[in-house]
Amino acid sequence: MSAITTITRAVGKTTLRAQKISPNVLFVVGIAGVVGGAILASRATLKVEDVIDHSRSNIDDINEIEHSDFYTEQERTKDKSFAYIELGVNLTKLYGPAVIVGGIGIACLTGSHHILSKRNAALTVAYTALERSYKLYRTRVSDAIGEERERELHYHVEKELAQKDADLLKLAKKKPPKKDYSQYAKFFDEANPNWTRSAEHNLMFLNCQQQWANDVLHSKGHILLNDVYDLLGIPRTTAGCIVGWTMYEDGDNYVDFGIFNHHTDEVRAFVNGVEKSVLLDFNVDGIVYNKIER
Repeated sequence: MSAITTITRAVGKTTLRAQKISPNVLFVVGIAGVVGGAILASRATLKVEDVIDHSRSNIDDINEIEHSDFYTEQERTKDKSFAYIELGVNLTKLYGPAVIVGGIGIACLTGSHHILSKRNAALTVAYTALERSYKLYRTRVSDAIGEERERELHYHVEKELAQKDADLLKLAKKKPPKKDYSQYAKFFDEANPNWTRSAEHNLMFLNCQQQWANDVLHSKGHILLNDVYDLLGIPRTTAGCIVGWTMYEDGDNYVDFGIFNHHTDEVRAFVNGVEKSVLLDFNVDGIVYNKIER
């Protein structure tokens, strides 16, 4: 690994870790801002009486000036206006820091809540998709070795595999496997702005984007699924903002769109130029933020 790659991965990991802890940082800063604003407001309140007394004294002096040709009622009204404006300016200077610090604190608390809400929503979507994938996996296992044996394995029941289960397993191996796509799969077709009528061009475009995604992964040490969606012109998803690929633990260590590693009729037709569109299935590692500390 080159020195530049090492540096970029370190920077990428630091950035990702900062993004991970950003709600905590915002929360702490927000609490400090609210408390600091309250303290500054309390200090300002101790001085506000002097400011008001000074302004009241100026207004009393203006009212005591006798009306004459040299000091008209219009001038008296103008001086009173200046006195009130001065009072407003002094109160703003007095309470301004408290309002600013408190406002920053409230903004930080709101930002922390917003980030956590988005992450919780994304985790819910990811968990729902994971649960669906797990149910599909159990169904495939059940079809292969039998429902009873699958239940035994699921609940860790120690029991010898019966001959019936072995026969079912042999029978299942003879059946053509069904292709079950992940919850992150997306079509690359006419609805995509990067799609063309040339099957060869579409294949070349996907290969280039896949290589670029792998370059980013190996350079930064991580890449989110939404980043890959952006490269392909696919709309972002809620789950895509937290799941992706990392180089921080054992895994595939590469981004794959499922073009060459799935031997299905649809993919073969696309690679051979018969079909212009294809369903892309991404080998996502999982939730990125959970992997950077491992």
